[in-house]
Parts: sequence; C-alpha cells; structure tokens
Amino acid sequence: MSAPPRIAIVGAGPGGLTLARVLHVHGIPSTVYELDASATARDQGGTLDLDEESGQRALSHAGLLEAFRPLSRPEGGELRLLGKDADVSLHLLPPEDGGGNGRPEIDRRALRDLLLGSLPEGTVHWGQKVRAVAPGPAGRPTLTLADGTSVETDVLVGADGAWSRVRPLLSDAEPVYTGVSFVDGLLNDVDTRHPAVAELVGRGSMFALADEKGLFAQRNGDGRIRVYAAVKAPEEWSRSGLTDRSGPGGPADPADPADPAAARKRLLDLFPDWDEGLRALIADSEGPLVARPIHALPIGHRWDRVPGVTLLGDAAHLMSPFAGAGANLAMLDGAELALALAAHDDLETALNAYETAMFPRAEEAARQSADHLVDFFQPDALRILRDAFITMTAAGGADR
Repeated sequence: MSAPPRIAIVGAGPGGLTLARVLHVHGIPSTVYELDASATARDQGGTLDLDEESGQRALSHAGLLEAFRPLSRPEGGELRLLGKDADVSLHLLPPEDGGGNGRPEIDRRALRDLLLGSLPEGTVHWGQKVRAVAPGPAGRPTLTLADGTSVETDVLVGADGAWSRVRPLLSDAEPVYTGVSFVDGLLNDVDTRHPAVAELVGRGSMFALADEKGLFAQRNGDGRIRVYAAVKAPEEWSRSGLTDRSGPGGPADPADPADPAAARKRLLDLFPDWDEGLRALIADSEGPLVARPIHALPIGHRWDRVPGVTLLGDAAHLMSPFAGAGANLAMLDGAELALALAAHDDLETALNAYETAMFPRAEEAARQSADHLVDFFQPDALRILRDAFITMTAAGGADR
C-alpha cells in the first residue's frame, strides 16, 4: 500500500486489541475506539483458557507468546465434574501433572494489560461512545462519536461485542436469547476466607450438574473464585432481578435487585437439595449477584461484502460460552484480519480473504456451542459431560 489505510476498530476487547497489535507488528497504524473511560474502569471478568490453535496462535502472530507464558496458569487446566451431592464424577489433572487439555488459563485483566502494553501510546481512545455508523462517501465508512466528532475511515472493524453498533451496516441479524441465564457471583481471598470452597473447586474449574441446571466455579489468579449459576429460565427472569414467573419449582416473588441477600436467597431456592458445600458457592458469595441472559447469533451468520466494513469476535459470531471458544476465536479473527490487510494492497481483497476463512470456522464453533448447551441441560448431563471430557482428554490421561 502506498500509504497506510485509515483503520478504525470499535471495541478494545481481546479481538480488537489483537487486531491492533498485529497491525502494529506489520507497521500499519490503527485507532481503537472504546466506550470504557479507562483500562481500569470496570472489572474484566474471569479467566480464559487459550487454545494452541487459536488464542495462542494469535499471540504468536502478535509477538507476545513468550510474554504470555509467565502470566498464564497451566494449573488452571484442572477440572472437576461433580453431581449435586458433591461426589466427584471426573477429575482431570492439570497439564504439568500429566493430564489436562493443554489450554493454559490467563485472567482477562492480565491478557488485556499484555495487549494494551504492546500498543503505541494513544492507539486506544478511551471514553468514546459510537453513536452512529454509515457507509460514507466513495465506500469510506464513517463513524460518529457521542461528542459529535465524525471519523472517516478506509476500514471500519466492529469488534464491539454482542450488541455491535457496526453490525447493522452488514447484517439485519440480532442476538436471540438461548433460554439459559447465568447468575454471576464472586468469592475473594478464598484460601484464607473460604477454604472449604477452595478445596471443592481446586486450582482450575468445577462443574456441578443436575436437575437440568448447574453450578460452575472458576479459580482466578488473584485468590478469587468466580461462580456461575446456570438455569433454564424465561428472559424476563434475568432482566427483573432473580424472578421466576414460569410456575412451580422456583421462587414465587420477584427479588429486590437492590437487596443482595434477597437475591441470594431466591437463587439458593433453585438448588434446594444440593450439597451444602455447593450451595456455599452462592451463600458465601460477596457483593451483588449479576444475572446474564445468554444470547447467540444464528449459526452460520454471514453477510455480503460491504466496502470497507467487517466484524470480528462476538460482533460477528456471538455464541453461548459452552464451547469455550469466544475469546479464542475473537483473537484469531483479529490476527488473521491484520495478516490479510498486511498481505494485500487491495483492501476489499484483504477483507474478502479474511471473511472467507472466518465464516466456516465460526459456524463450526457456533454449532458445537449450541450442541453443548443442550448437553449441559439434559437430565443426564453429568453422564454426557463425563463421557465427552473423557473422550477429549483420552490422550492426556485422567484421574477418575
């Protein structure tokens, strides 16, 4: 390219930052517009396991794989699968102990800091809400910021997640509720303050499944355990506090979202005969419980080429978390889009090459995610998941 293209990336998540970093490695500048006021404006969530063929490959293209290794936690590959009586149905050891799945964990905060620290100062424009996007003159997309500033670009990339402002330029598709909601909780300083929970969860992840619902827990690198209660419920349930309007078997009245104790009790009422050690994941959680309805885009979501515009990550292929693929795919999307832009003088050729590879990869992962969601909420989910994990880790071994 005779002059570097003007590349605007909306969203400073793992995918958007990976794109900016790999572009930088190839001498191509970009600008990232992020709604958060700063890198520390909000909690970044739990931990991610980065796959060798996606997340780690993206970091390799970014020149950050060696910097990633000391930040990662291979011991986070430990996995425990339990019934509601807390009996261990399957125990997979972490990689250094001869088992696990070879996908080392890294806290989202640590990964974001790694990517941010690798970018030139000023690449990310914080506190920039995108109010509107338009195709723009001569095929040059334009975005309008909340302060009225208009930015004309050569390439506009929507890396802005499930409710992308960029996606409507390409597609009429909207995320659809999957019928499943998570309720997130957090326990701090677990080894000192919650030793029984720490022992139950171990060094990695714990899944307890029964009665077409689940309690999941995930060890983080800062002495915390993230807790996720997963339930089948109407979308309104998760949007109105811990509320059940679906009939018998759940709480009868809305919980006051401003009252954490009431919300906690409502959630515990959904797990009445579960082991007290498992119920402690909810009962002992600190701070407010956060309900998160799980949405997904249609499997195989794709679009016709629109000059100068594309998507990556959840903006392109939002799926449930039951395949563990979201952040990995977003990072691979970002790396491969950057490589395509670096390899082709013609921008449309580059964008077409990127999308041609991304569409089928995303479709396969979305199908797996949808299938796994069904598996997790079957009456015999414990057996189904146990068999699946054994199959996936047969070569690595497992302590059963």
